[in-house]
Amino acid sequence: MSTLLAAALALSLLLKLWLASRQVRHVRQHRGAVPPAFAASVPLAAHQKAADYTAANTAFGMLSLAISSALLIGWTLLGGLNALNEWVQDHTLQRFGPLAYQLALLTAFTLIGGLLDLPLSLYHTFRLEQRFGFNRTTLALYVADMVKGVGVGALIGLPIAALILWLMGTAGPMWWLWAWGAWVGFNLLIMVLYPTVIAPMFNKFEPLQDDLLKGRVEALMARCGFAAKGLFVMDGSRRSAHGNAYFTGIGAAKRVVFFDTLLQRLHPGEVEAVLAHELGHFKHRHVLKRMVGAFALSLLGFALLGWLSTQVGFYLGLGVQPNMAAPNDALALLLFLLVLPVFSFFFTPLAAQLSRRDEFQADAYACAQSSGRDLSNALLKLHEDNAGTLTPDPVYAGFYYSHPPASERLAAIERLSPRTA
Repeated sequence: MSTLLAAALALSLLLKLWLASRQVRHVRQHRGAVPPAFAASVPLAAHQKAADYTAANTAFGMLSLAISSALLIGWTLLGGLNALNEWVQDHTLQRFGPLAYQLALLTAFTLIGGLLDLPLSLYHTFRLEQRFGFNRTTLALYVADMVKGVGVGALIGLPIAALILWLMGTAGPMWWLWAWGAWVGFNLLIMVLYPTVIAPMFNKFEPLQDDLLKGRVEALMARCGFAAKGLFVMDGSRRSAHGNAYFTGIGAAKRVVFFDTLLQRLHPGEVEAVLAHELGHFKHRHVLKRMVGAFALSLLGFALLGWLSTQVGFYLGLGVQPNMAAPNDALALLLFLLVLPVFSFFFTPLAAQLSRRDEFQADAYACAQSSGRDLSNALLKLHEDNAGTLTPDPVYAGFYYSHPPASERLAAIERLSPRTA
């Protein structure tokens, strides 16, 4: 197992670094001039800012990648998780029992991981995002968000973790099927609770007050046969200058959320076009398909974990000595979650390709329900406001991009616009 992990980690690391270097080089090479297709609509200064932001973000990603790879090796092959497990077991098992010991191990690992990630998070927010004018959060707000996040994570994460650990220990060889069912139910519950309980802990949501925009949005949703519980504006500008709009919740709990930064930048027709794109995802059942796909993959993951958790070589090969006097379920969970991203990374191009196909379909739907010209204008403004590069490396974009590059996306909209604009 150690050889397999080392080989997969080395291959993924080399591939990620190669792709990132291509992206930085390509973006910098095309920094000096706006692509001809955008010359009339995108200022050179905005294009150069996007190039610099993309290069800086990609370089930061390479640094983060190197650190995360080193931490993975430290936790596994160098024995970090084994040492943590021994310490937690010595201080909790006899006094509090097996379940409490395992929850303590998960909690300790999560807190240590969060502390190790904190310097990178602080640098990204207060240096990189600040440098390009995107950060609007304060240190006090950052700390408040972090404290809330830990509290919400504990209130939500510990009960589901306790349930899964209990099932692993008591439900027999098919525990993974019961655990998967619990996981699906938990995620569906979170989708219902998130809009009204969790999200308001971090942001303010106020009903949309613009009567003109509200009328256009309601008319659009009526044409599309879409019902939502409400239209809300979120104070995204408290933390960032980036703009967005999204649907959240499921069933009767669905609601439409606009970032205030988005409404400040786009006129009503452009907002309508962006919303029509999002409605396109619902019309084509992209959201449902992705949710079902995610649940199907999680079923395979639980089944794989069910088998790996019984293999001594799984633990020993990843630098952990299995417990003799305590359950190994928490160890199995942590090891699985540590190494899974290394192997799932190689499926990234497939997931990205499927996502780009969905985006083209949603754009086509938006052009049929609103103005293609407004959609193009909105996308250009969002690219400029979010400093999205207009000249990504084709190989990098093909591997990673969940949305088509701007040139491809706008060309597709242009082909539809004469009939729909």
